[in-house]
Amino acid sequence: MTSQFLASQSIEITVLEQPVPIQHYLRQPQRLVYAIADPSLIKQLSQDCFRLKMRPLHFLSLTFQPIVDLKVWADAESTVYLTSVGCEIKGLDYINQRFALKLKGKLYPTRKQGVTRLKGKADLQVSVDVPFPFSLTPAPVLETTGNGLLKSVLARIKGRLMHQLLLDYRQWANSDEPRSIGTQGKKLASVDIPSFN
Repeated sequence: MTSQFLASQSIEITVLEQPVPIQHYLRQPQRLVYAIADPSLIKQLSQDCFRLKMRPLHFLSLTFQPIVDLKVWADAESTVYLTSVGCEIKGLDYINQRFALKLKGKLYPTRKQGVTRLKGKADLQVSVDVPFPFSLTPAPVLETTGNGLLKSVLARIKGRLMHQLLLDYRQWANSDEPRSIGTQGKKLASVDIPSFN
C-alpha cells in the first residue's frame, strides 16, 4: 500500500542591518545549506549540490536514516532556491526501494518601511510503500503519523535556520570575507543550537 505524506512550513525573519546588505550574503546560497543542518552531516558534491545525512527518524516502530541530495542556487534578486535531487534510505532496503522524497524551498529578502525581512517556504512530500504488517494500520492513523513526522522535520530545520542564518550573516558581514573576491567560506558562527534530529 502506497501512502503519501505532506508538510509545509513558512518562515519570516527580521534582519538587523549589517555593514554589508543581506542580499550579498544570499548570493552565496551554499551557506544556507550549512545553516539548516549540522555541518558534520553535510558533504558537498559540487558547487551547488550537497548530500545531507539526516539523523535517524522513527515512524511507527521503524527506524531509518534518509540521505538527501540537495541542489541550491540563487537568482539575480538574491532569492535562494533549494530542491531535492535524490534520496536514499539507510537501514531498510525494503523502504529504500519504495521511497520517494521531494523537498522544495525558497528564501527571499523583502524591505518595507526601512525593515528588511527574510521570507520563505518549504514543502516536503514523501511517498512510501508501507510494508506489512504496518499496512494494516488504518489510513487516517498512518496519515496523521507520517504528516506529523514531516512537520517536525521542517520545524527543526526552521528553528535552526532562524538562529544560525542570522549569526552566520552577522559574522560574515563583519569579516574581511565580503571584500574577498571568489571566497566561499563554510565556517559558521559557533552557537549551541538543537541539531537536526
